[in-house]
Amino acid sequence: MVTLARTALLCCLLLSAILAVVVFLSSEWLPQGGVGDCGPGHFACLAYSKTPQPPLVEPDEALPTIKECPGQLFQASHLLRFLTSSVSVADDVLLEPYLRSWDHLIIFMESLGPVVSFFSQKVNEKMDLIRQLARTHGLKGGAYRSVSSMVEAELQAGLVNLSRRTDSGCRTLLRLHRSLLWLTMTLDGLTHVPDRHGHLKTPGELGRDAYQVALAPHHSWMLRQAAELVFLALPDREYFLKLVCAQNQREAEPVLRVIIRALQKVHAATQRILEQHAMLDLP
Repeated sequence: MVTLARTALLCCLLLSAILAVVVFLSSEWLPQGGVGDCGPGHFACLAYSKTPQPPLVEPDEALPTIKECPGQLFQASHLLRFLTSSVSVADDVLLEPYLRSWDHLIIFMESLGPVVSFFSQKVNEKMDLIRQLARTHGLKGGAYRSVSSMVEAELQAGLVNLSRRTDSGCRTLLRLHRSLLWLTMTLDGLTHVPDRHGHLKTPGELGRDAYQVALAPHHSWMLRQAAELVFLALPDREYFLKLVCAQNQREAEPVLRVIIRALQKVHAATQRILEQHAMLDLP
């Protein structure tokens, strides 16, 4: 009887874990709820008035040459080129290179395995919506040329509502913006040295820590618990290093720092524009 009871308990726990993952994967990886969605049942849903900022990484005096990785879809040099060209002189964010940057980030995410590649599908949906709006209103010279021009155009057209959900470019961009913070913080963690006990965090641990800051405050309690299981599926540190064509931590660190700095510049410029127009908590 004891053995049967233990077996039944294990089965229940396994089914609960599978259900949690299914619920998480069937939801949208990019957070859709705002602060107003945190009701009594979502006691773990935290409210933040501002999106947390990633830690600043000072650029090295001599930027390393980022080499091409033969036979690999993701190329860090391509990502860096579009990230750098997306921030304009006026500290605005040009949407065309911004979306091209996400194209390369999606390749990066899909290379991490089937669980993470599911999230990239959700990112693609967001990008498709902005591109569809841009085709209608103009990506290069029109209203959707940059983040600032898109925000101003959508406010004038009444497409953005601060109290209810609308399928606007601003709301969609905010979801991409939060996920960009998650990616930036996760990559930044890969440059950290071991702690005083000699422990070096795994990518799964780094992804979980970044998730708690960047995305978890916008997810329900159930989704936050399911996310804990998802991060267990991330590959090891060596796999991440190979994605930037590095053989070891020392070789990868300067390359990662340059990419992180470029991500931070894009994030900071986007953050400033959204904050000026009170759009950091769009529902």
